[in-house]
Amino acid sequence: MAAHRKSAHRKPKQRPFTGPAARTAATLALAGAATATSATGAGAAPAEPVPTAAQVRAKVDRLYHDAEVATEKYNGAKEKEAAATKAVDTLADEAARRTDRLNTARHTLGSMATAQYRTGALDPAVQLALSSDPDSFLERAAHLDRAGDRQASLLSSIRRQLSGIARVKARADQETEALAARRAELDKHRTAIQSKLADARKLLATLTAAERAAYERVADAAHGGGPAAPADRAVVGAHADRAAPRSSVAAPNSRAARAVAFAHGAIGKPYVWGATGPNAFDCSGLTQAAWQAAGVSLPRTTYTQINAGQRVSRSELAPGDLVFFYSGISHVGLYIGGGQMIHAPRPGAPVRIAPISQMPFAGATRVA
Repeated sequence: MAAHRKSAHRKPKQRPFTGPAARTAATLALAGAATATSATGAGAAPAEPVPTAAQVRAKVDRLYHDAEVATEKYNGAKEKEAAATKAVDTLADEAARRTDRLNTARHTLGSMATAQYRTGALDPAVQLALSSDPDSFLERAAHLDRAGDRQASLLSSIRRQLSGIARVKARADQETEALAARRAELDKHRTAIQSKLADARKLLATLTAAERAAYERVADAAHGGGPAAPADRAVVGAHADRAAPRSSVAAPNSRAARAVAFAHGAIGKPYVWGATGPNAFDCSGLTQAAWQAAGVSLPRTTYTQINAGQRVSRSELAPGDLVFFYSGISHVGLYIGGGQMIHAPRPGAPVRIAPISQMPFAGATRVA
């Protein structure tokens, strides 16, 4: 009896949901969890932080620097593309000349064969027997022998010419392939430059007018623009800094003096990537043009110009020396004395005088 009462008060055993009931419970549980998450905001993606003006300026500076690195690679690729184009044109000219000589030789051979056909219908012994003037015939036969020797020599020459033309065409095919590769490389660097400059413009567009003006002041100061920089970009244009004071340090020789004088004459002209003057320059285009005015041929890029003369230390600098910056040797200027240089800084900043201390110094070269 006691056992029966104990059993009557025991709680019934819970059975797990199965089938439709289980699915309904799971759906309600998930819906509740989603509602709770939405209510607390825990599942919302964090908003992308808006970059500060300082961060925008840093990104723009980095993009300009990267664009300059790409510009020097573009300049190098363009130089190689020009050399490949010249090689292809030279080989095409050579193939044309060789083909003309071959055609002349073939024409001569054809004329000789026609003449022999006309006179060689009878065997020479029969012609001798029938000739009324044997001495005259023997003389003609000797001429025919010599003509045969010339024909053999001409055939040998034609074979050599054909072989030579085949070699020239094979070289031309190789150079054409190299030219296609150079042009693809050129397009790659051009695209990289345009992309980075477009990104820089987009970032600058996010700044207010006051922030952008502040950025320009900082950038101009960093590249030696100073208070006169806005005038450089305005109506005064190419003549803005022509009256800039010149260093009292004398150039070591007349050629260096002419290079420095050219650079002074370029002050105020715009920076344009890939440009070598006379109306616009990039950094290595300016130094190349300055020394070209002095009668010295420099290679096109910063990383080849640094090896174009004698290396000098910073303490030994003299007017006319090339001064290089950044670890990748991506920027160059022309030293004018007093710790100053003339250089083409970046897009939007024209050729100007700047202190060499404003950028990480990488080395210097004395051209002459």
